[in-house]
Order: sequence, then structure tokens, then C-alpha cells
Amino acid sequence: MDEYALIMRHEDGGKTASPEQMQAWMKQTMDWIGGIAAQNKFVGGTGLPFDGSKVVWHNNVVTNGPFGDIKETIGGLITVKADSVEEAIEFAKGCPVLQGEGNSVEVRKIAKGDGAH
Repeated sequence: MDEYALIMRHEDGGKTASPEQMQAWMKQTMDWIGGIAAQNKFVGGTGLPFDGSKVVWHNNVVTNGPFGDIKETIGGLITVKADSVEEAIEFAKGCPVLQGEGNSVEVRKIAKGDGAH
């Protein structure tokens, strides 16, 4: 069984949600993750807030960011165990972030040091 990262992308990170919207979204997300965990397929995950974030560039240049006013932002990721990429895609299809137009979930196999790409 392989592990896959489900990377949640938001098309417009500059939009802000009300506290009620955030609470509803977090409940939906926890329910979604709970469904994966009930199958013993959830490995871990985290949100990625912008506060205090930095970007390290070539030649060790450090800038503030990324900022929410860019076109696309990464809001978080979870890692799941799956028998195939198709199973990981099925998990991704249930992600609440997909309720937002233009949002997406990228599915990437995690390399295990066995030369698999």
C-alpha cells in the first residue's frame, strides 16, 4: 500500500470567510478526514496559514509570503494510505475544498526511497 499527499489548492486566497463559514468548513473537513480515518487510511495532515510565512529563493534570498492575494494558494494537505492512485483520487473527490469554484486537490504519490516516481 502506498501513501499519497492530497494537496488542497484555493484559487483565490484573498477571499476571507466569516467565522461561521470557517466553522462549517472545518466541521466538513473533520468529517471528511474522519471518514478516511474510519477506513484506517489517514496518515496525517496539516493546514498551512499565511501568518509568518517566508519564501527562500535561489541564492538564499528570503522574502515575505506567499500572500493571499496571489491567484492560487495551498491551504493544507493530508496524507492517506491507498492501494492505488484511483483510490487516493476517490478520497480527494470528497474534500470540502472542492465546493469552491476553481479550487482543486492535487494527488501525489509519496516517494518511499525505493526509486518509485
